[in-house]
Amino acid sequence: MAKKKRQTADWDARLVRRLRGHMGLTQDALAGEMGTRQQTVSEWETGRYRPRGASARLLSIIAERAGFEYEARSRVEMGKQKREIGEGAGGETE
Repeated sequence: MAKKKRQTADWDARLVRRLRGHMGLTQDALAGEMGTRQQTVSEWETGRYRPRGASARLLSIIAERAGFEYEARSRVEMGKQKREIGEGAGGETE
């Protein structure tokens, strides 16, 4: 049986803020739902860092359960886009 590719959003500051607004949560409440600090959510929303790994997957799960519309892409597609725009060659990824 073929393994299903995981879909996740390319979580940037704007998308994190939109999700939180859609859910009607404070930064502290979203942080509590995710088991992280309010400061972490703030740093995502200001663009200082981007959610990655388990945090990005958890945001995608939360978004789906909340009925939040966003464009999901597979990890393969996201990696391809990063290579195409030259991210990693001097570009900041967090």
